[in-house]
Amino acid sequence: MAQTKSLAQRLCDAEGLELVHVEFQREAGGRILRLYIDQPGGVTLNDCVNISRQMGDLLDVSIDNIGPYNLEVSSPGTDRPLSKESDYERFKGNIAKIKTTTPIGGQKNFKGVLSGISGGMVSLKIGDRTVAIPFQEIARARLVDYHGESQC
Repeated sequence: MAQTKSLAQRLCDAEGLELVHVEFQREAGGRILRLYIDQPGGVTLNDCVNISRQMGDLLDVSIDNIGPYNLEVSSPGTDRPLSKESDYERFKGNIAKIKTTTPIGGQKNFKGVLSGISGGMVSLKIGDRTVAIPFQEIARARLVDYHGESQC
């Protein structure tokens, strides 16, 4: 997975795109390698096709025994994944859903307004309280109903 992410990151950097998130998981139709890409103003279908073709070729020549998989490349959409620590600062003020690997205060699922990240702890404002979630405990995080960054 690390090698796949590294290949995808280098490809996106070369194409002037942001690699938002990489997922490699089992689904009903088999294994899926899913790349989410973005750029200011959004990505087009042609951007996705271009990255998909190049990434497929890179995987074919760079990784042995990856096994059968389907490659999907898309924009992050309105439920944009949060993958990097910098995402939690960048999208401060937006609503996010976070699922943790272990319970925090008796729960694993949280929804609230991102308040940022400091010292490896993600702050999430839920109603009148703020929950601190260790970054390394986050299993999955996504923005809720996100419609892009303003181009001020």
